[in-house]
Amino acid sequence: MRTIKLIRTRKAGIAVYGELSFDMYNRNYELERFTCPTLENADFIIPAGTYPVKLTWSPKFKKFLPEIQDIPDRTGIRIHRGSHTNHSKGCILLDLVGMSNITCLFNQLKFQDEDAEITITDPQD
Repeated sequence: MRTIKLIRTRKAGIAVYGELSFDMYNRNYELERFTCPTLENADFIIPAGTYPVKLTWSPKFKKFLPEIQDIPDRTGIRIHRGSHTNHSKGCILLDLVGMSNITCLFNQLKFQDEDAEITITDPQD
């Protein structure tokens, strides 16, 4: 099982900033750590914890995207590209580079028939 980590670092208004990190094989087939900044909407934030993540079809975006599953009373929460809090109603937003890397990770996982999970942590007070 591959673990994706989201560490929330700060809140500014309804914007919640963080850093997503995961290990992925690079072009030389070496395991490398990738990190990318994240943005979430505080009004719809996912509770801290560990959740399974699967690559599923998004009817909204009309493509396969990572979906965070088993969130109490919520469905369709995804990791996708976005740059403003109004682009998210609970989803984790990445920039173009981050989205490209997470897509590569899930392509590798699909090829290797490997599962993934995300562990989300809030900043320490």
